[in-house]
Formats: sequence, C-alpha cells, structure tokens
Amino acid sequence: MATPPVAPPQAVAGGNFEAPPPPAMQPPGTDMTGICFRDQLWLNTYPLDRNLIFDYFALSPFYDWTCNNEQLRMRSIHPLDISELSKMTGIEYMLSEVMEPHLFVIRKQKRDSPEKVTPMLAYYILDGSIYQAPQLCNVFAARVGRALYYISKAFTTAASKLEKIGYGNYFHFLYAFLLIRT
Repeated sequence: MATPPVAPPQAVAGGNFEAPPPPAMQPPGTDMTGICFRDQLWLNTYPLDRNLIFDYFALSPFYDWTCNNEQLRMRSIHPLDISELSKMTGIEYMLSEVMEPHLFVIRKQKRDSPEKVTPMLAYYILDGSIYQAPQLCNVFAARVGRALYYISKAFTTAASKLEKIGYGNYFHFLYAFLLIRT
C-alpha cells in the first residue's frame, strides 16, 4: 500500500527541524466556491481511495490546519477516526459520501460534544478536482433571481404585444403595480 506524502522538514537555525508553515488560510466566511484545486503530481503518484483521500484534501486551500483532524495526524492517528474525533470539540472534517474512485464528499463540521455536531460546509472531490459545494441558500437565491428575471422579461414582452392591440396603458399600470409590491 502506498504511504501518503509527508511534507519534508525544513532545517532552521540551531539544527532543529520544523514542518513548513501551512499555506495561507482563507479568512472565515470567504466564499471559495469559485476555486478548484488539483494536484496532478499527487494524483499520478497515489490512488484516490478512502484511505488516502483525506491526505489529498489536506493539500488544498480548503483545509483548516487548526482542525481536530490535523491534531490526530500529528499524533499519528488516522485523521478520520470517529472514535477519536468524538472525544474532541471544535472544527473537524468527515468523509460523508464515497463513490470510489471518482467522487468523495467531505463535510466540514463543528463538534460541540460527542453527540452534537453542526454542519458548516461541504466539499466534493470529483475525479481528483476539489471544489467547495455552494450553500443551499445561495443556490435558492440564484434560482429565484433567474425565475424573476424571466417573469419580468415575459411581462415586458406581453406589454409590448398588448400596446399594439390597444391594451398597453392598462397592462403598464398592472405591471408597475406588481413591481412595486415585490
């Protein structure tokens, strides 16, 4: 079985060795749905399976280096070990859906107690590319916005057709009334 890659230690003054600093983390609340991460070198070296997928995810800018999973990795415990994660509180990642080797869904969540977990975000790894899934409220807002655009366009088209047959003034009044109420 392939061993997951480990970041090489860097020598510092005095002969001590430390791990390289983690990549700059995005501030909380940053929308990263437009970002796609892919490391082709890693993908050419290691298989995407449920045992190594978390190590691959940890290379991405989506990964929070202060999470409980990272604390487990530093103690040489598998980062998705639920028996260990349930003893901790704070931010953690869980593998929630797997369709090996093409699709993996990782959920970021906040654990307050062994039983209380609050989902925060979801990430999916599709054929080696990592994405942040959009939040449901953003999907609904986009769909409603698109529907309102097409409804407005339909009213405008209907108003122009009714003007030609003489009902234009009434329809403009009705259209303006409906726009004011929304």
